Amino acid sequence: MNYHFQAHRQVRKNLLSILQNTSHEDLLLIPDGFNNNMYWNIAHTVATQQLLHYYLSGNPFRIDKYWIETYKKGTLPNLNVQKSEVEDLEFLLTETSKILMKDYDSDFFSDYTPYTTSFGMDLKSIQDAIIFNNMHESLHYGYIMAQKRAILGETGR
Repeated sequence: MNYHFQAHRQVRKNLLSILQNTSHEDLLLIPDGFNNNMYWNIAHTVATQQLLHYYLSGNPFRIDKYWIETYKKGTLPNLNVQKSEVEDLEFLLTETSKILMKDYDSDFFSDYTPYTTSFGMDLKSIQDAIIFNNMHESLHYGYIMAQKRAILGETGR
């Protein structure tokens, strides 16, 4: 699983770079043709990771439920995000990845409830969930890159 954890850390570094190097205004802007913004996509990856790994294994979330309820699948983007929340998300991107690796190494995920994702993937174990989560986060990173290009085109920068 080391390679998969390495991939997870890299995706999270890429997401963190977007969060830290994009203006607050641009993070919250919903480009034409999209139904969410860059900030929602990043926060959604953190919420989904907790659901796929902790909820489905019957374990408590490692983050405040606020993040789950606000950014899980089916939620709408919050356009009134304070800069302090962006800083909190920066912290969560890094820490939840570290905590996941520690929990995995501690056999924290001994049970897992099988789940079929909306993507059509059957998750039968924590290992399946970790691998799928990397794909999910990469998909959202791709959306974010497209949103960034769309914003640059809209603003003429």
